[in-house]
Amino acid sequence: MADRTNIAAGIRISTDIEHRPDRPAPYRARVRWWDPTTKRRQSLSEGKNSEEEAQEWLQAIVQAAQAGLTPSTATMTLAEYGEANMDLALRGLELKTLDPYLAGWRKRVVPALGHLAVRLITNGVVDRTVQNWIADEHSRSTVKNTIAVLVRVMEQAVRDGIISVNPARVTGWQKLYKQAEDELRNPRALALPDWDSLVQLADALVAASHDQYRGWGDVVVFAACTAARIGEVSGCRVQDIDTDQWIWTVRRQTTPAPGGLTDKGTKGKRARKVPIIEEIRPLVAQRILSAGTDPDARLFTGPRGGRISTAVLRDATHWDDVVIRLGYEHLRRHDLRHTGLTWFADAGVPVHVLRRIAGHGSLMTTQRYLHPDVHKITAAGAALSAHLSAVRAPRSLPGPIVMTR
Repeated sequence: MADRTNIAAGIRISTDIEHRPDRPAPYRARVRWWDPTTKRRQSLSEGKNSEEEAQEWLQAIVQAAQAGLTPSTATMTLAEYGEANMDLALRGLELKTLDPYLAGWRKRVVPALGHLAVRLITNGVVDRTVQNWIADEHSRSTVKNTIAVLVRVMEQAVRDGIISVNPARVTGWQKLYKQAEDELRNPRALALPDWDSLVQLADALVAASHDQYRGWGDVVVFAACTAARIGEVSGCRVQDIDTDQWIWTVRRQTTPAPGGLTDKGTKGKRARKVPIIEEIRPLVAQRILSAGTDPDARLFTGPRGGRISTAVLRDATHWDDVVIRLGYEHLRRHDLRHTGLTWFADAGVPVHVLRRIAGHGSLMTTQRYLHPDVHKITAAGAALSAHLSAVRAPRSLPGPIVMTR
């Protein structure tokens, strides 16, 4: 397709689109320009799935050029921009503040948002990312420091003219954190009531998905019955399943990372073993059979073989619409884990065993899943022990026996 030349804010750029049918993304959008600083000709290109997508990408670059930005600056990812401008963004901070800010950037901001172009980061993207950090049970100070470093980097982007408004200045996250804390104090309230309701949910999600892909329902049932996170279900491989003892060794989870989804260790950094109950063994056996002979094959994938995340599951199944229709407005994907742990607790699994299944670092977290009646009974026993300890006096040795007439 013919070149189109634009001159904006002193930057002379030319754009073209080339159709290459042998490529996965067959429409190559390319922009070339003379760098006003180096006086050298540079180019940048990206493959797109359609001509419309290619045109939109080029138009965004032309608009950025009209604001005085070179194409390389306009398309810079957040990770690249932060690496190049972190000193400017964090100037004036005390040394004791730098470490938690940089840790927040490295461990949370870059994995979640680093692959996105700075110009594409919106208030909505930041809102959802902050909610994910809260859902992952990071402490309030950790979330605060992470948001703070993101705000500073995006403020520098405002000063550089890449964006006009800082999308990281989110409000109300403290309220969301308080809500999450309240939910964690009573996770039982978030659980599905029984097996039939779980099957009903799984079937409804499959029916709402494109081509009614059965795999979405398998993911939901498996997650609830193993009390696992969706990322851990996605990270499950055939070799992790012991079909002799029906045990799943949870070794990894799928999480967002620069450039897409990636696998890493579990949240607790330790492998744990989870029982596979009889009700889902046929499902698991069928998934193993479908995976073929590769022991490293994923047990659960999307309809095209891709990795699954909580956001992928939500979008593919129209989760929000389905749970509202079923009367579970509160239900999120993570609540499948709450469901499993609640069911295990109600089945009488000892709390120390439940803690190992959940992978909790603190026993107090596991105890929240116990039925309130159990709390009352154990509290009564503890109260009696305390009472007896307080009133019990040490026995004194008997004195000499005095005989009298």
